[in-house]
Amino acid sequence: MADEIRLAFAHPSERAIATAGEAPRDRISVRDLVMEAEIGAFQTERGTTQRLRFDVVVEVAPLATPVEDDVDRILSYDRLSEAIAHELAAERLNLLETLAERVAERILLEPQAMRAFVRIEKLDRGPGALGVEIVRTRRDFGEHLDALADEAARERPHPRIAFLANEAIADPRLASWIDALLAGDAPVVLCVGAPDLPAPQTGHKMTQRRIDLLAIEQNGWCLAARDLRCKVVATRTELDWEMRNGQLCVWAPSKIVLDATQGPQAQPRDAVALAAWFAGAMEARELVVVGAAAPEPAPVPVRAIALEDGAL
Repeated sequence: MADEIRLAFAHPSERAIATAGEAPRDRISVRDLVMEAEIGAFQTERGTTQRLRFDVVVEVAPLATPVEDDVDRILSYDRLSEAIAHELAAERLNLLETLAERVAERILLEPQAMRAFVRIEKLDRGPGALGVEIVRTRRDFGEHLDALADEAARERPHPRIAFLANEAIADPRLASWIDALLAGDAPVVLCVGAPDLPAPQTGHKMTQRRIDLLAIEQNGWCLAARDLRCKVVATRTELDWEMRNGQLCVWAPSKIVLDATQGPQAQPRDAVALAAWFAGAMEARELVVVGAAAPEPAPVPVRAIALEDGAL
């Protein structure tokens, strides 16, 4: 009985360990995340915000192969905090129980998530912390989880991909073109080709492909030096996070291209066609090509801008 009482007030991570059974499980967690929200059933809780503390532990399915220090192969911590922020922003709720249920459900949309422990406490309603704690598995939500997964897929960012030729990167109007792209209603990811310098030649198809991809990434860093708003990003996980948070990204293609199950037919030297493949993979709203010819065919709508036209 004493042990049961201790576990009742223990951190969710201890509860997860105590109820794991014989099979050990990997876990990720977010502890002591404090956010403000308007929530509560009482009239005194309306029209004002209060602090909520979140503790979340998620048991994840083990990978069949080594992680290899690859963020795209794991369930990112950011997904947990994003699930909380999403549900807080969705609508005003009366009950912590409802909020905890929705947070757990959104976390369990992640393919690797097996079981979620969610504790939420109100910090401003009395001398102590008042809260709820729930445990949910994927089975608890049944077919509703599939419907929510479809909804979440529709909510994913659909960026505007812009390919900048080297002449455009060097042009004094670069900042104004980026301003015009950012003024739209979609996140922006910039793509570039290789710099106007001779690349090493290996005479070997696979190694040459890697060298050509790395040349594009070098040019991406040159673009980032021209406009400090740009952030060079290589993984899909970081791209998704940066887009949701309004960051202007420059695509470093090596990892996504080399890891793709259905990679591009285009070679890295055909950088516009590579950008078009990327736009399709990202389900982009459009591909804007500045200073180069539009690719044919393209998986998304394409808008080509000649340098002499000046405006996007």
